[in-house]
Amino acid sequence: MPVSARKPIDRILAENRDGAGGPPLARDLSALGLVCIGVGATIGAGIFVLTGTAAARYAGPGLMLSFVLGGIACAFVGLCYAELSAMIPAAGSTYTYAYAAIGRLAAWIIGWDLVLEFAMAAATVAAGWSGYAQSLLADLGLRLPPALAAAPGAGGLVDLPAAAIVLALTALLMRGTRAAARANAALVGLKVAIILGFVLVGAAHLDPALWSPLVPPNTGSFGAFGWSGVLRGAGIVFFAFIGFETVSTAAGEARAPQRDAPIGLIGSLLVSTALYVAVAAVLTGLVPYRDLDVPDPIARAIDAIGLGAFAAVIKMGALVGLTTSALTALYGQARIFYAMARDGLLPGAFARVHPTRRAPALSQGVIGLLTAAVAAFVPIDLLGELVSIGTLFAFILVCAALLVLRRTEPARPRPFRVPAAPVVAGLGILSCLVLMAGLPGDTWIRLAAWLAVGLAIYAAYGRRAGADGTGSG
Repeated sequence: MPVSARKPIDRILAENRDGAGGPPLARDLSALGLVCIGVGATIGAGIFVLTGTAAARYAGPGLMLSFVLGGIACAFVGLCYAELSAMIPAAGSTYTYAYAAIGRLAAWIIGWDLVLEFAMAAATVAAGWSGYAQSLLADLGLRLPPALAAAPGAGGLVDLPAAAIVLALTALLMRGTRAAARANAALVGLKVAIILGFVLVGAAHLDPALWSPLVPPNTGSFGAFGWSGVLRGAGIVFFAFIGFETVSTAAGEARAPQRDAPIGLIGSLLVSTALYVAVAAVLTGLVPYRDLDVPDPIARAIDAIGLGAFAAVIKMGALVGLTTSALTALYGQARIFYAMARDGLLPGAFARVHPTRRAPALSQGVIGLLTAAVAAFVPIDLLGELVSIGTLFAFILVCAALLVLRRTEPARPRPFRVPAAPVVAGLGILSCLVLMAGLPGDTWIRLAAWLAVGLAIYAAYGRRAGADGTGSG
């Protein structure tokens, strides 16, 4: 079968509705549930951890502009996601769109990229969760031995709390989508309330002088402050917008996906971008930006204004926020594995759906174990950059898939249509390329190495996987 073989959309929809050799995934999610999944995925390590790192190392107070740039890019991409997810509401998201629009090899490449994206996102968030958990424990006079408190290269031997939270969330997800969605919705509501509390309390103590200059002068190298630093900051924190991918992946488990998926995507974008810009403004208006390169920058800002009791609330909010972000990333990765295995590009065991829980339990368990190992042994700064470039790469494929399907499937019903689609999709691709250009060269090298490994696996296994027609349609 040629590697360019596309999978018919009607077959994708039939498999998502009826299952592929087994029970289908449960369809338990509402529009509100999808918005909560998007906010849960997006408001996590990006707001509670990497805001401090990006401000201190790259953008200064200009981090506000970094989030605006990220939001603009996401607006273009989000509209493309909304059309595709309403037209093809199926597990797999960008992987599935690439299979329908371009072919099996392209689907494998982006699926392999998404494996990296979701695993690194969950591990990044877990590392941030560990930092806040240890800060809260220290307030109570409890401290882990240094060897168990951080990954190698960050002062320890293993980040035990990071691995523990991944395993706990994996166990919850293995119980099924409904239980996880209910827990996520409750935690997202609490998280947003605490973030709004931080913004309101912090706004009363702002020192506007800390915003001057808004864009600190460049120190002599690309990405070290100046406008290139604003661009680098946008690229670093962009991984937070992986929430789009997760909402789109979840569309196949929505009750009315043609209506609910666009609401989930656009609603979560508006809420998340507004919260990011507000938090970046307050954070850099409370603490000199160079002092924010800490694992828990929001707690550091609250400590700076002398509200010790509220700092404990903020740290609890950060733990809640990071918990939902890790939960949704682990959820998304299991659905990518499920879709790829359903098409024969991964071993069929990953496509097995539990007969009563209606969730890919085996896939979820294996992913949880591997992600826990990454969270335990890889430093957070390396993880965040890898997720950002993987997310941007996936977003480019989404925009390209929209353009291809507009040409190859012009008559297919589209419950949501992108206005001026060629312009919007083109601007989405251009925006993502600009943000990718702002990332360090070694991040590009790591992505290339990961994709090279994926192509080698495809040549040895995936290329033959569809020989019997499994993934060819």
